[in-house]
Amino acid sequence: MDLVTMGLGVVAAGYGVYTGYMRKKDPSKFGKLDAMKRFWGGKTGFAMHFVSYTIMPIVFGVMLIVAGSRGLSIIDIMKN
Repeated sequence: MDLVTMGLGVVAAGYGVYTGYMRKKDPSKFGKLDAMKRFWGGKTGFAMHFVSYTIMPIVFGVMLIVAGSRGLSIIDIMKN
């Protein structure tokens, strides 16, 4: 079990959950969300921001947690 890798995974997943929560509660805190909506349009900009700042960090975090629980370090993951 690699606690550093698991810790990074928890931080990444927590960031994704936080951005998902804040997007519902107070979307004005996300300047990039407004910029993406202006550039790509409302629905596409929102989807791009949602995937980039919520879905991807959660998936990455879960992957790191699983890898860390199997004994892989973040360095091992980056080598392969």
